[in-house]
Amino acid sequence: MTPDDLPEIRTRWSEVSGGIDAAHAYQRRFDELASGGADLDGEARFVHGLHEAPVRVLDAGCGTGRVATELTRLGHDVVGVDADAAMVEVARERDDVTRFVHADLATLSLTTQAFDVVLLAGNVVPFLADGTLVEVLRRLRAHLTGDGLLVAGWSLPGHQPDGAAAVSPEDYERAAFAADLSLVTRYATWEAQRWPGDGSYGLTVHRPR
Repeated sequence: MTPDDLPEIRTRWSEVSGGIDAAHAYQRRFDELASGGADLDGEARFVHGLHEAPVRVLDAGCGTGRVATELTRLGHDVVGVDADAAMVEVARERDDVTRFVHADLATLSLTTQAFDVVLLAGNVVPFLADGTLVEVLRRLRAHLTGDGLLVAGWSLPGHQPDGAAAVSPEDYERAAFAADLSLVTRYATWEAQRWPGDGSYGLTVHRPR
């Protein structure tokens, strides 16, 4: 079965993505950035700094696996999940060690699996389907261990990519509260720059209440 044969999961991302060719093009852009010396591993380093490896990490909205693959390389036990079947296909092509799953975050149910860290990186938050943030956070909370951490980073209103929603820190905090999550800390970058930085990016860490 090819990605084109799988049912489409509607999100804001699905409105701007374009199947397997677009997924390969997306990955090529990151490959070119890496070849040019760009640092693409800030998210993975941040997560790695939270817990000594190995811990179980769920990369929610993993795309083509950039962060998940690096976390696996660092010694963690990682599962990547994405609603875009083409992105998952490219991730599997590039990495046959990490487990990648095609699934909707709003209905996610990975049976009997609990994670020490759940990660929402790469502007997953503003590309969710409209009106689903609370339910997504509830489903992700259900996959955390009792002392697990939910880490999310995204571009703030006025700085978000084309097609993405404007999600303020207050919007996210209300959704997190509704999902029974408690704020641990907040940063302005994946390098742990003090909040609020220049106001273009938000990074939050929550735990179950």
